[in-house]
Amino acid sequence: MAPSKTVTPEQVRAAVLAVVDWVRDASLEKPPRAALADAVRTTARTLAQVAPGSSVEVRVPPFVAVQCITGPRHTRGTPPNVVETDPRTWLEVATGVRAFADALQDGSITASGSRAGEVGHWLPILRA
Repeated sequence: MAPSKTVTPEQVRAAVLAVVDWVRDASLEKPPRAALADAVRTTARTLAQVAPGSSVEVRVPPFVAVQCITGPRHTRGTPPNVVETDPRTWLEVATGVRAFADALQDGSITASGSRAGEVGHWLPILRA
């Protein structure tokens, strides 16, 4: 399954640059919702582009859910492999500020299903 909207590296970089200071330092003022949404969506859609498939669903509510990683596909209901996290944690792992495994370990990211952990192999999307 192709991502619903493709993004360019330039779009991802611009979106992340708009929020990167906050991603690195939570004590700073939270970016505007639109900037945060853009950074989350572009990084998640990039993951779907570089790891195409539909065996794992990555959810970052309230902004985006994408399917990625080749393998068995689901068509209805809750997918068997799900990764879910909040926007800030997603941006931390997507930019390499934090390791995916560390976020899994402390519960900031939930992962269910035998293939969900494979998402970590595709991160970070870019280094901040």
